[in-house]
Amino acid sequence: MTSSWARRLVASLVSAVAVAAIGLVAATFVLLAANQLNAGALGSITQYVVWNALVAFVLAAVATLLGGMERRWIAVVAGILVALVSTAIGTIVLFSTLNVTLSGAAWGQIAQSFIGLNLPFWLAVAVAYPTAGFAVFNALEAQGGATARKIALVRIPAANLADGLVTHIEREAVDNELADKQWDDYVAALSAAGWQTVEVASADQLADSVFVEDTAIAFGDIAVISRPGADSRRAETVGTEAALRAQGLRLERIEEPGTLDGGDVLKVGDTVYVGRGGRTNAEGIRQLRALLAPLGYTVVAVPVTKALHLKTAVTALPDGTVIGYEPIVDEPRIFERFLPVPEAHGTAVVVLDDETVLMSSSAPGSVALVEDLGYTVVQVDISEFEKLEGCVTCLSIRIR
Repeated sequence: MTSSWARRLVASLVSAVAVAAIGLVAATFVLLAANQLNAGALGSITQYVVWNALVAFVLAAVATLLGGMERRWIAVVAGILVALVSTAIGTIVLFSTLNVTLSGAAWGQIAQSFIGLNLPFWLAVAVAYPTAGFAVFNALEAQGGATARKIALVRIPAANLADGLVTHIEREAVDNELADKQWDDYVAALSAAGWQTVEVASADQLADSVFVEDTAIAFGDIAVISRPGADSRRAETVGTEAALRAQGLRLERIEEPGTLDGGDVLKVGDTVYVGRGGRTNAEGIRQLRALLAPLGYTVVAVPVTKALHLKTAVTALPDGTVIGYEPIVDEPRIFERFLPVPEAHGTAVVVLDDETVLMSSSAPGSVALVEDLGYTVVQVDISEFEKLEGCVTCLSIRIR
């Protein structure tokens, strides 16, 4: 089991304990009050409620593991289902322990209990799951995110890679065999730098699927599933979502009519620059801003008219300095620190660690500039992907 899944399991169990305990305490207090706080009735009340609480614990834990806490509205629905089903099963178990035959009359009593003795329990659970349970689960997940990790999601090139979209450059013939070798070398470079590479399921009929970065953006233990601006790329997100879910990340998503490509999102500390261009629209930026504000990020919109994506034009070094090729940068003054590079293919860096970056070998002048700043540069040849407006950032989703 990965550490992410271990965190998810612990968070699910603890939040389930909280939900079941709230249901138990709330129901016990209400029933005790109905008995005029007669301590002598406590034993029979506890016996009546405890089975419901045990079943609620099991169901809440399972529901959470299956994604019941991924979004608030899902948690509301899951909470109601957990509350009602646990009440029914718990009451049936209680009747069995009391040797009550499940006759028509007994089933009538069970149904009647939902607006009688069991009412305070299932209402408490239904409310607790999307509130207290949701808070406990996400707090524990966030604590787990402090654990250092370096995971890179990658996706093997599709057989029809050469049919990928081209918008800002002239189309060139792509050598698929060479592209496959370059992709292998790229993945090997990430692995050699200490990154765990995880393959997203291949999508052999989706030409642009190798550019996996566009399908999601990771922020610690939360990932935002994008809604690509090109209709032909929308199907790519399915495989990425499955891979991110397997890593135990909590998922959010950009909804219609918003569009957003991961290549338009540049994180620099707690500032998130988002390119407003041909693939990302204003509604996509608005939705991302709403998702990230509670996490402490500031989203800054950046006009992009001269390049496919924001990160085609600029990326950032480990110290936060933004580097870019000025002829394709709309407004460099938006960035706190901007350093121009001499080549168009020198704009993209993948930060491997605080002292090391990955860059394209087709930009020797830019490589020399970055090395002169004291960084170690790992170079890879990605010429076939650059023919499709790709760069070193496009080929992976980095999870830290």
